[in-house]
Parts: sequence; C-alpha cells; structure tokens
Amino acid sequence: MQTGMHTDTERCVRAVRSKDARFDGWFFTAVLTTGIYCRPSCPAVPPKPGNMTFHPSAAACQQAGFRACKRCRPDTSPGSPEWNVRADLTARAMRLIADGVVDREGVPGLAARLGYSTRQVERQLLAELGAGPLALARAQRAQTARLLIETTPLPMADIAFAAGFASIRTFNDTVREVYALSPSELRTRVPKARPADTTAVGTTAAGTLLLRLPFRAPLNPDNLFGHLAATAVPGVEEWREGAYRRTLRLPYGHGIVALTPNPDHIACRLTLGAPRDLTVAISRCRRLLDLDADPVAVDDQLRADPLLAPLVDKAPGRRVPRTVDEAEFAVRAVLGQQVSTAAARTHAARLVAAHGEPVDDPGGGLTHLFPSTGALAAVDPETLAMPRTRRTTFTTLVAHLADGSVNLGVECDWAETRARLLALPGFGPWTADVIAMRALGDPDAFLPTDLGIRRAAGGLGLPSTPAALTARASAWRPWRAYAVQYLWATDSHPINFLPV
Repeated sequence: MQTGMHTDTERCVRAVRSKDARFDGWFFTAVLTTGIYCRPSCPAVPPKPGNMTFHPSAAACQQAGFRACKRCRPDTSPGSPEWNVRADLTARAMRLIADGVVDREGVPGLAARLGYSTRQVERQLLAELGAGPLALARAQRAQTARLLIETTPLPMADIAFAAGFASIRTFNDTVREVYALSPSELRTRVPKARPADTTAVGTTAAGTLLLRLPFRAPLNPDNLFGHLAATAVPGVEEWREGAYRRTLRLPYGHGIVALTPNPDHIACRLTLGAPRDLTVAISRCRRLLDLDADPVAVDDQLRADPLLAPLVDKAPGRRVPRTVDEAEFAVRAVLGQQVSTAAARTHAARLVAAHGEPVDDPGGGLTHLFPSTGALAAVDPETLAMPRTRRTTFTTLVAHLADGSVNLGVECDWAETRARLLALPGFGPWTADVIAMRALGDPDAFLPTDLGIRRAAGGLGLPSTPAALTARASAWRPWRAYAVQYLWATDSHPINFLPV
C-alpha cells in the first residue's frame, strides 16, 4: 500500500498556508472547528494547524462527517495525479469509478473488472483513501448533481436520475449532507455567487452544457491541441473556430464535445443524448487532455537533464494527448503503421464513412461515431485498402478487442496489456508503446524507435540509436511519455506513423 501526501502533516500545512493550488486534488483539509473541508488553495483565512486534519479524498472527508466548503468547492478540484501515474489496484479502481462503473455495475462489477473479490477492493480503498467504492462513487454523484443543479433548468427528479441516484430521497439526503443545503437552496444561491472556475458556467440548447475544466498550471496547449487537430479523422473530429470537436461513444448514448483552451481552464461545450452520461463524458475529456497531470513534478524531473532543460524552459507544461476511446486509438495506430499522417487519416475516414454510426451535428462537420469493435470485426478484409500484412494485423486486433481477449480499458494492467499487444501479428514496440502512451495512459511509455524522436535526439546531442537512447532516458522515468512530447516538438514533422 502506498502512503499519500495527506499523511505528511507538515507539508500539508505549508501548502494550506501558502494556498498552493498545485496541491488541489492531492489532499483535502478538514477543519475541526467548522466541520467543513477545503482544497489547499481555499481563499479563506487558514485555520490553526491544530484544527486541521488531512484526508486523501473528498469522500473520506464526507465519511468523517465534514461538509464541502461553499467558497472553494473542494469536490471540483482537479483529480489526483496519482491515479494517472500508478497502475496498482487502487489507481485502476479510481479510474474505473471516475468512468462511472460503480453506478452502472455496482461494486461487484468493479471488482470483477479488476480481478479481485469485492472484499479485497473495499478493504484496499478504505485503507488507502479512507472511503470504500460506494462512498467514492457517492461523492462523485454529489458533484455531478451540484453541477446540474447550479447550471441547468432540469427538474430535480431528472437531475437525480442523471447523476446516478437510485431515488429522489437519496438524492435529497446526499446533497443536504455534503453541501449543507437542499437541492432547491443550492439552485437559488447561484445568481448571488460568482461561479467557481471548476464548475459548469451555463447552458445553451437542450442537452448542451457549457463547462470549465480545471487543470494544474502550467499547460502548453500548442502541442496538445495541435496534435489532436493534425491527426483528426474527418467526420469524427474537427478543428473549428478555435475548438477541437469530436463525437463521443458513451454508455447510454452518444455526445459531441467542443474543447477550447483558455489561460486558466478548458472551455467545454458538451451535448449529450442522455444526461446521465455527464460524469463519464467529463472524465473522458479530462483524460483526453491529460488535465489531471502534475506538470511541475514532470518538468522538474525532465529539467534535471541538461539537454532537455532548454526544451522544458522554452515551453513548460506539455501534456500527453490521449484518447476518449482506447479501442478506437488502437485501431487508428494500426491504420497508421508505415504511412504518413495524411494517409492514416484517409484510411480511418473511409472506415468511419462505411461503418460508423451517423450522428446529427447542426452547424458542424461531425457526421459519425468511430465504428465499434463489433462493427469492425464484421468488415470484409478484402475491402480494406492496405497491404495484406497490415490487413492481418488489423483484423486480428479488432477480433481480439471485440471478444475481450485484449482489453484496453482504464482498469487494465499496463505491462500485461503491452505484452499481449506485442504477441499479436504485426505489432512491434512502436505500436505497442504508442498505444500504451496514448490509450492506456502510461506516463512512462517511450518510443526510442520513432523517427522523429531519433532525429530530435541527434539534434540535441542525445544518443540516437534506440538502445543508447533508452539507456539515457532511464533518468527521465517515470515521465518518459512527457519527454516524447518535448522531443517531438523539436522536429519539423512532429507526428510520425512510420515505425511498427
């Protein structure tokens, strides 16, 4: 079991006294004299150290009887970076809970996906986070409910259903317990208060929300949005009026999201067919943009290498562009083997037009969801305009994804999944590692055979052969995927699909 930052009392007190927003989401401060809990950067006067206790999660604070601060809204802090860095049971469970698995499948479903007993999962989460899976999911439901209450005109009964509550009574009791206000009182407070920068800030047409997604500064949007725009598949993704837009396949329906970078947040315009997909959609958008990363920790580690330091200092805060659909990205990685970025987009666009599910996007250019693995598994291989060997790689991958023998979900074990991918025909280290980096979310995935990386390394005076570069990169661990972003940025062709 790992020990969280909340156990280091002295460090937590320093963070609270300095109102250091970098630690929002790392831990939460419960104030004994007021019965409330806050994020470290709460603008209120810090309490005396003797009146503070520290907890690893909002759910743990709620379990201990504390209610959320109305001023700093601690439940809307950026997620803990720990769950992006770690691949153990707790981290995998937290990623699944954020993806709404407990609400859809219950704790037994969560445990089954993780390959452990319900009792083992509950015991591990309680020991490390101070709350079990039900309490953690309940805290997430409460946050979704508050967001909908404050920013939409939806009736309370619809909000309760959309947030995942089983009954109106449970919804009312939870909101009152967490926020010390009834749902109707929460709604009436909104015009009198300035919206926090971590909440939704309005609604437009029916089913559309405008949200502000927080992140830890600094964030360099150029590589993040530039990569997404450069590799966008027509019909599924587009860059329009300063926003990256794409379709989303969600548990209860589909959605369309537009993400726009701003200095202190990402503006998110989200249209959902089913309101109860809200929590999952937000979680996947945050994951796509790597918004829960700790850029200070990453950049400090990479800056220790004198050859990387100038790159970090020039444009700090690079993120790893990820995905909203792991299986989709794996398919696209195979389509892009040994071809240019433009050719990869063309191959993917043909699949989308032929096998994707149509969607309506008034005023936009989005036309389809990316084809499901089931639909792709039924494709006649002879209709695929690609070399026979890559055709075999494609059909084998989608067959394994469709039958579940290869799982790329947020709960998967990174090392085990990478090994399974490498066992498939046509999968070399580059393909497996780019999937590990962008689909699985492994922050230490590395691409020493990538042509752009090798060119960038040679230009900086780093070793350019894969073995020597891998040896040098050991000092960058566990952030080698971020080093890839800095190295790619130095090359005139930053996106390379040539190796296998």
